[in-house]
Amino acid sequence: MARVKTSVQTRASRKKILKAAEGYFGSKHRLFKTAKEQVLHSYQYAYISRRQRKSDFRKLWIKRINAACHLNGISYSRFMNGLKKAGVLGEGNGLNRKMLSELAIHDEKAFADLVEIAKKAA
Repeated sequence: MARVKTSVQTRASRKKILKAAEGYFGSKHRLFKTAKEQVLHSYQYAYISRRQRKSDFRKLWIKRINAACHLNGISYSRFMNGLKKAGVLGEGNGLNRKMLSELAIHDEKAFADLVEIAKKAA
C-alpha cells in the first residue's frame, strides 16, 4: 500500500478554520483546537439565530401595529379580530402583519381606514 501524505489538505483545513475564527478573543483565534470548537459553536448560533430572526421581526411588527392602534383608539387584539371578521386579514387575502406595520408607519390615513373597518366589523 502506498503512503498517503495529507499535509496539504490538513494545512488547508486548518487555515479555513482559523480564517473563520478571525476576530475571536484570546486563544480562540490562535489555537486550532479551541478555534475549531468556537467556530462550530458559532455555526450553531448562526443557524439558531436565522430562525429567531423571523420571530423577532414578527414581534416588531406587532409592537408597531399596537402603537398605531392605540393612537387610533383601539387595542391590537380588537383590531386584528375586527380585520379577520371583516375578511381583510387571513389566509390568501394578501394583508399580513408586515404590511400592516408598513402602513402604520408610512400611510397613517390608510391605517386609520383599516381601523374603522375593524371597528365596524367587531
